[in-house]
Amino acid sequence: MRASKETMSPWWTPDVHADRRAFLLGRNAIQSAFRSHFARADFLEVDTATLQISPGNEAHLHAFSTQGVTPAGEAAPLYLHTSPEFACKKLLAAGEKRISCFAHVYRNRERGPLHHPEFTMLEWYRVGETYESLMQDSADLLALAAETTGTKHFTYRGRSVDPFLAPERLSVAEAFERYAGIDLLATISRNGETDSRHLAASLTRAGIRVAGDDSWADMFSRVIVERVEPELGFGRATILDEYPTSEAALARKSPKDARVAERFELYACGVELANAFGELTDAAEQRRRFEMEMAEKQRVYGETYPLDEDFLAALAIMPAASGIALGFDRLVMLATGAPRIDLVMWAPVAEYGR
Repeated sequence: MRASKETMSPWWTPDVHADRRAFLLGRNAIQSAFRSHFARADFLEVDTATLQISPGNEAHLHAFSTQGVTPAGEAAPLYLHTSPEFACKKLLAAGEKRISCFAHVYRNRERGPLHHPEFTMLEWYRVGETYESLMQDSADLLALAAETTGTKHFTYRGRSVDPFLAPERLSVAEAFERYAGIDLLATISRNGETDSRHLAASLTRAGIRVAGDDSWADMFSRVIVERVEPELGFGRATILDEYPTSEAALARKSPKDARVAERFELYACGVELANAFGELTDAAEQRRRFEMEMAEKQRVYGETYPLDEDFLAALAIMPAASGIALGFDRLVMLATGAPRIDLVMWAPVAEYGR
């Protein structure tokens, strides 16, 4: 029988802490190894502010809000960032070439075995280098995490990955065809516009539920969650590459096919670990995409977040770069064998609500 919140011992009780301590020491060892790895590769570690004007402008990310008060007593809304991305890109605009950042980030409406309201994001950026370089970085870090903890395989919920094998590289279109029998690119025009009717018919033929008010993005996400993600990262890690441009708000379009963008996600044991971009540096296009994302957020959730005008101004002078965000706690979970994300956090966020 599962214990209720009222009967579970707090994480700080000595017996519970003793059970968690090996995972936590593994976390520290991996973080130290990663810092040394980036230092050897001439990355500068940076630290960014948690409080921001905008927490990010992705439709389905939910922020924690607060209120700043000026010395004159005037109130102004502020947010805890969902990623250090905006601040890191401002540093690239300022002239930094290779940076890494361990940041505590905050996402509301998220809690479970793989989600926590506050968690650690490891981000790194390479100016003048392609996003394929981040694929090799990702493979190197998987191997380094395993080497540091002395494990030969990552396991989660009965699935296993050899972290020393080169990851499989699979496009989103290939994954849709392989796991759902859907020709995804046939539902996207050459200028990136999406065809909801075409995709709805494809889902129906594949036996996947379609609701009358589903947008193209809703249906895309359903296929990813129900058919694609459960198949990724078994035996070896998977790099899921070339997302549709409409699903890559911060990435530049692929020079090979304007229907897709330079975005990949890294999976191991069916767990999403990282999200990477060939960074979009067209400020006007970025504004347009943010406005589309916020229109979708308004449609689905009835709320929006402000745009960071400072970020858009910096983007106009930011050089070509690639960047990636890795869920550090999730990788620690896999490398140490912890079954839940809170077990690899020294002091988890207190339970709130019911």
